[in-house]
Amino acid sequence: MQFGSQLAVAVVLLVAAPAVAQTTHHLAATPQTIAWGNYDATAKPVLRIKSGDTVVIDTLITSSPTALERGGVAPSDVQQSLRDIFDAVKDRGPGGHILTGPIAIDGAEPGDTLEVRIRKIELAIPYAYNGFRYGAGLMTDEFPYARMKIIPLDKQKNVANFAPGIQIKLRPFFGSMGVAPPPAFGRYDSTPPTVHGGNMDNKELVAGTVLYLPVHASGALFEVGDGHAGQGNGEIDVTALETSLTGTLEFVLHKETKQTYPRAETPTHFIAMGFDDNLSVAAQKSVREMIDFLVAEKKLSRDDAYMLISVAGDLAITQIVDRNKGVHVMLPKDLFVKP
Repeated sequence: MQFGSQLAVAVVLLVAAPAVAQTTHHLAATPQTIAWGNYDATAKPVLRIKSGDTVVIDTLITSSPTALERGGVAPSDVQQSLRDIFDAVKDRGPGGHILTGPIAIDGAEPGDTLEVRIRKIELAIPYAYNGFRYGAGLMTDEFPYARMKIIPLDKQKNVANFAPGIQIKLRPFFGSMGVAPPPAFGRYDSTPPTVHGGNMDNKELVAGTVLYLPVHASGALFEVGDGHAGQGNGEIDVTALETSLTGTLEFVLHKETKQTYPRAETPTHFIAMGFDDNLSVAAQKSVREMIDFLVAEKKLSRDDAYMLISVAGDLAITQIVDRNKGVHVMLPKDLFVKP
């Protein structure tokens, strides 16, 4: 499967994309429209759409109302939808993320690719939190306790006010975007990312980026959540600027592409990803994915592809705290000039 071009996807993808979106839907986060902590090929979809449709999706912060209030959020500033879900939803786990969906795409079958065009991501609340706890995070033995910090978000200035004199530029994205994994995975924990995408925590997946997910189950069954107002590569303490977001996503189905692993592209870069408990293996997977792309779509030899990544590509640790670590390779598009 090609990465594609955001300005001319129909030219570079194996199957031409619709010229315009067919329908725009709105999917609110309610007790009836979320999956709590899992991706599952047997899950019942909460919305069915066609290829080319756009969905405006509400997502909720990964935290309980009680924890937010203990951290200093005024009860009136806790979303009622979050309270409703915590009160009503008893079918939870094995992970902890509140994911909106699943969304079924008509005609999607294993072996296809679901292209997710991230059109817009908006803040839903004026605050985020960052927190750590013992037993999670890179430096857990040096911080053997729990702490949550509420961080105000200034939408007008597009910054998070982390502390007096410290502002973080907002770059909102969804930590978790994925389809159902292969049926053999069963009810898959929302924490470790793998072949279906999921909790990738890739901070490059902002508005304007396109994500390509291999389809493993009928309908694809897309879910999204774990909103972040921003994050550093690595997400070392196990959380980012955790918040609630509303995303506008356009979905395009490409048939029989045989793509096997998530990929993405920004306006300036191609992105290949790798996930594994072993960081070195995750890095190897990401490089292998990029090599395969360069061989298939740019017609390079494997030797030249390997060397090009070494001299012009950048490897980054996506996250190191979700059991399966993540590594992504970013390769600039402007390397490829017309003769």
